[in-house]
Amino acid sequence: MHSCCAAECANERSTSFKKLTSGGGVLFVQQNFAYSPVSDYTSYRYREVQKNGKLPKTTKRSSKWMTDLCEGGMEDLWSIAVVLLQVWFSVMIGFIMIPAMFGLSLGVTSVYIQILVKILEWATLRIERGHRERPTLPVPAPLPFGLIQREGGSMEQEMGELRRYRTQSISRGEFSLSDSFYFYIKGLESIVDDQVTQRFSSEELVSWNLLTRTNHNFHYISLRLTIIWGLGVIIRYCVLFPLRITLAIIGLTWLVIGTTLVGFLPNHRLKNWLSELVHLMCYRICARGLSATIQYHNKENKPQKGGICVANHTSPIDIVILANDGCYAMVGQSHGGLMGVIQRSMVRSCPHVWFERSEMRDRNAVTSRLRAHVAAKTNLPILIFPEGTCINNTSVMMFKKGSFEIGGTIYPVAIKYDPRFGDAFWNSAKYNMVNYLLRMMTSWAIVVNVWYLPPMTRREGEDAAQFANRVKSAIAHQGGLLDMAWDGSLKRAKVKEEFKEQQQKMYSSMVMGKKGRNSQEPHTESTRRQ
Repeated sequence: MHSCCAAECANERSTSFKKLTSGGGVLFVQQNFAYSPVSDYTSYRYREVQKNGKLPKTTKRSSKWMTDLCEGGMEDLWSIAVVLLQVWFSVMIGFIMIPAMFGLSLGVTSVYIQILVKILEWATLRIERGHRERPTLPVPAPLPFGLIQREGGSMEQEMGELRRYRTQSISRGEFSLSDSFYFYIKGLESIVDDQVTQRFSSEELVSWNLLTRTNHNFHYISLRLTIIWGLGVIIRYCVLFPLRITLAIIGLTWLVIGTTLVGFLPNHRLKNWLSELVHLMCYRICARGLSATIQYHNKENKPQKGGICVANHTSPIDIVILANDGCYAMVGQSHGGLMGVIQRSMVRSCPHVWFERSEMRDRNAVTSRLRAHVAAKTNLPILIFPEGTCINNTSVMMFKKGSFEIGGTIYPVAIKYDPRFGDAFWNSAKYNMVNYLLRMMTSWAIVVNVWYLPPMTRREGEDAAQFANRVKSAIAHQGGLLDMAWDGSLKRAKVKEEFKEQQQKMYSSMVMGKKGRNSQEPHTESTRRQ
């Protein structure tokens, strides 16, 4: 009797297990007791292994069911990923690339910039209110032109000011002990606030632009401002950054492929037209990859073929900014690696001027090649940055005179970036090219104004250095930049002895007076000839 009951219970239990496994994990109620199929299945599996030494068939069927479920889930994930990629590339090609290739704009970037302006204005007001509510917070002071406010007078004027309350006049050419204070003041000013080296660091902001890299002088204000900053990080790194990377890769790839294919064509008008078209398309795609908003002013003064375009230099993307509105022949040193591949493909379709490292030291060879390029009036205008290094968007430093010895017409261009949306300055001493581009692609945007100035030529009796200074002053005035006479090569080199000697000669000529200056001029001229 007992054995029959036990067999019947075992049979019912087996039937219950089959229902459980086939039911996909539904709880089975037996004698008003609910139990989990996982625990019941585990105990059943353990007894079957003890009894028969192998897994039951139901276990094999359950394992197969789990395998099918995992495979089906992976297929669904892959399907979703493919659909998302299709949508991503469709939006990018249809709404960004194609309009960019033809120089069109759907107005999305303009709306984006307007929203950014509103957010940054609100953040500025919130920070100002926070400083009023919490006076203990340090207030960052904008320092666009340094700690010290300089009058900008000459050595003779400043020394005359020091002698104003004395009987001795600087015009009489007499020495005064008070003159030494002028050199003391200049030395202390250089130590406290060097006018040169501060041009090689990022520009100071008036208010925080919600970028972590620029929050050195700003502190916690409110929760809402912190939330806005967090949302900005997500948008910049999770949405804008992948989009910009994709556009940059597509733009550079199309530049290499397009210029290589055009290079196989014979020299003809069609080749030149296709080359300019490919260059414009690629640079416009790359500009969209930076969310660049560019305003071009005075387009009637755009550089023409056979001319030389000179501009102030803030960033390597200056080339993209200018080439977005017209084609130029680039001048530079030949490189290897990826940059070398791009240079070799570009020169096949367009007469760019690349120099080897050994040729760069031969000034006459460089000048002769540039003159030959300018002499052909069908060649694209040469794009040159006479400063020779990147300056931080606040100043224009000394122009090298070599670009102005070539001859021909000079087309000055002033470039001014808006630092609120991103710092375009490349501090090459602190960041390599990859890090710099990553910083650009994770900024809010690149907003820049470009002014085409009227063409300029050398005047009669004007040497190359004077012509370079005249062009530099025009660019600085138009762009609202500080006009500086210092050489940008001081970024990596020491001050030349010539600058020290120049200051000494100026002071000695003032001390010796007019008579001394007249007697010193022949000696100075003979020394210069030597």
